[in-house]
Amino acid sequence: MIRIPGQPGRDLCDPHLGLTRRDLLRVGGSAILGLTLGSALSLKARAVETKTTGGGFGKAKHVVMVYLQGGPSHIDLWDPKENMPDKLRSPFKDIATKIPGTRFTELLPGLAKLNDRFTMIRSMSYTPNGLFNHTAAIYQIMTGYTTDKVSPSGQLEPPNAKDFPNFGSNIIRLKPQTEPVLPFVMLPRPLQESNVVGKGGGAGFLGKAFDPYTLFPDGDDLDMTKMSRIKVDDLKLRPDVFAHRLQRRARLRDAMENAMPEIDKAVANYQLDDYYGKALDLITSGKAREAFEMDRETSDMRERYGMNTFGQSLLLARRLVEAGTRVVEVIWPKVANSDNHSWDTHAGLTTRLRDQAAPMFDKGFSAFIEDMDSRGLLDETIVVALGEFGRSPERGVSTSGNQNSSDGRDHWPYCYTAAIAGAGIKRGYVHGESDATGASPKSDPVHPTELLASIYHAFGIDPETIVYNHLNQPRELVKAKHIPAIFA
Repeated sequence: MIRIPGQPGRDLCDPHLGLTRRDLLRVGGSAILGLTLGSALSLKARAVETKTTGGGFGKAKHVVMVYLQGGPSHIDLWDPKENMPDKLRSPFKDIATKIPGTRFTELLPGLAKLNDRFTMIRSMSYTPNGLFNHTAAIYQIMTGYTTDKVSPSGQLEPPNAKDFPNFGSNIIRLKPQTEPVLPFVMLPRPLQESNVVGKGGGAGFLGKAFDPYTLFPDGDDLDMTKMSRIKVDDLKLRPDVFAHRLQRRARLRDAMENAMPEIDKAVANYQLDDYYGKALDLITSGKAREAFEMDRETSDMRERYGMNTFGQSLLLARRLVEAGTRVVEVIWPKVANSDNHSWDTHAGLTTRLRDQAAPMFDKGFSAFIEDMDSRGLLDETIVVALGEFGRSPERGVSTSGNQNSSDGRDHWPYCYTAAIAGAGIKRGYVHGESDATGASPKSDPVHPTELLASIYHAFGIDPETIVYNHLNQPRELVKAKHIPAIFA
């Protein structure tokens, strides 16, 4: 299908750019990575010159966000407390780590041997507006903004074109892809709380051209083999029709150019051939296709990450970074506000952390850090692991309107932990400290927006760079400064 719209630039966040190839060509079906991608590539980011400098500025070429959707308990993982009353004390023993004086719980033996390779921020903290539910917190860490449209239950409205962009969308707009690979990939499931799906995960007012490529394999969240069934049909055409399809698309382009010379004139400044060529490069690129061919990895390597959805998603993230993908977001493969493998432990915390979530996280994330480091990929890849908040120091109490058992902890945004590594980030460093019960920062509190600002800083992007929303109003990428202390 080809559509010639009547109102130039009406669907763009920058309407002053006028007519773009995206307005001229809409090709559906098998052309998802042909003409449509070509038009997406023609949307140039308006780079803003910045004078920001400082440690780690511009060292990152890639980012992997390991998003522990659901809110893991910092007290029961990597910020245990001693000599606490029964209602506060973790059921798990604490163990030594590679950093003298820094303890984890027994649930993270793999990461305890590797924490000299990353920074721990033990003073993540913010005070929410109203109910601090998952969706609102996810939206904040992914976009850097909060929203006023919260229902009585605490949930937000579904995603829409007025939303602030996911940080990954901002990055690929301001740091366009230079290699023929997918610029932004999100896997293995969407951000979600109950029936609110994908909030904070898209490009919002930047437009669909900057949305992530989503790889969400079929299967239930507890189907641990789904990554063995990933589909990349839109990246790989059958050999017997590959050349024919490319020729057909080329003939379509030539026919339009010959029959409608005014189109050439209208897009003269957008280098039609150049962007069309990039689109075809993405289809034909061996690197782009091979990144998804997990069977190229040895059985030992796959086992090292863990033969489950989370572990194999991290392994694919490493392969995508090797291929040149700019942004990868690995979402914890269990929806927030649920049970079994979820970090949302309102009940059954001891069993669920010990037997389900923690072993899968420890094995996969420790393998990922070690593998990325040994291959030299950490030198220019920033890696972040965190949830939307922590869990309450006291078990069995309600802090968010939820019911909690005596073996459960409620939502707690006032203090929690994040891990960050690579691309100029200090190794073996602990930033900030929580108080004696893990309830609030004792020193150096860090707001989630400051962590986002630090990611932008690592990419050589001023966090206060201006973008324009759907009403053409100027907005900062994030209203925060980076954290100088975490950069080497």
